[in-house]
Amino acid sequence: MSAAAAPPPHADPAADALARAARAAVDAKTKPLGALGRLEELAVRLAVLQRTLAPRVERATVLVFAADHGVSAEGVSAYPREVTAEMVRNFARGGAAINVLARAHGLALDVVDVGVDADLEALPNVADAKVRRGTRNLRHEPAMTPAECARALEVGRARAHRAADAGADAVVLGEMGIGNTTSASALLCALAGVAPAVAVGRGTGVDDARLAHKRAVVAQALARHAGHRTGGGSGDALATLASLGGLELAALAGATVAAAERRVAVVVDGFIATVAALAAAHLDRAVLPALVFAHRSAEAGHGLALDAFRALGMPAEQVRPLLDLGLRLGEGTGGALAVPLLRAAARILGEMATFASAGVSERAADTPEPAGAAS
Repeated sequence: MSAAAAPPPHADPAADALARAARAAVDAKTKPLGALGRLEELAVRLAVLQRTLAPRVERATVLVFAADHGVSAEGVSAYPREVTAEMVRNFARGGAAINVLARAHGLALDVVDVGVDADLEALPNVADAKVRRGTRNLRHEPAMTPAECARALEVGRARAHRAADAGADAVVLGEMGIGNTTSASALLCALAGVAPAVAVGRGTGVDDARLAHKRAVVAQALARHAGHRTGGGSGDALATLASLGGLELAALAGATVAAAERRVAVVVDGFIATVAALAAAHLDRAVLPALVFAHRSAEAGHGLALDAFRALGMPAEQVRPLLDLGLRLGEGTGGALAVPLLRAAARILGEMATFASAGVSERAADTPEPAGAAS
């Protein structure tokens, strides 16, 4: 199914009016026009999403869904499958990068076992929502049955609703699963109509020979499951997600849909999370206004995944990630780093004085704004 097959987004006059009001409110703040750059655009987006000229991003939850992948048996990763469970135990102990960043920025962390191939039921600080112990090998058969995919979607929905019920203004999409760049690459190729040669990257750092093998595996999987990508509707997207996706990818897609329904900002991490959000957008175009792309991943296919959102009608400025730090870890780390920017943007709109309230003289109406205006 190609991105171009999706219908255009519905017009929303109320959102358009609020966007104009928010833009006017930002322009009235005590600063030169546009001086706060992309924070201004982000503030307007948050106002529209939350339906208020005083948006808030005080509470945020990082949702980390963990699962294993049958395709890891094909040798597509630099790490063995056992690392998934080992890293979940590291999350439980508080020793992973996402634990550190969540603590640093005051974020709640919700680690969810949706399909790890290990017995983790007694592990503290990890929610047990296992659908099955890893997906099947997508090179040879569908990764999930439709029922399994639906269950994983529902796990994600439930965790997003749980976060919203606890007062989260934003959720960060995170994941852990050896083999998931292979699954995400295959899903991207199917949803966006791009070739494995450009979409499949090194993931955990595979060498040239293994990268070529990984691309061949994805090409074979796409050929095997091509029959699911014919009509362009949400049903085809669901079939494609079940055939080529992962349990954690499906959970991320479900969380995206549910968070958007609750008008909670969805902070999209790197490559894996972006592909999961793309699947969510094919299932329900209404998710698009809630998406905030946190960072530009170093993974090869991330730019292509972002391009796919432009093909769905998202403005280029909204698709451009907030950060570019060369990250490629996953876990929601880039998303955690971006949350303070959302908080700052919301507070600027809600708290910053206007020229009128501060008694500061505005720029004369007939004075042009110089290039590279004062900082």
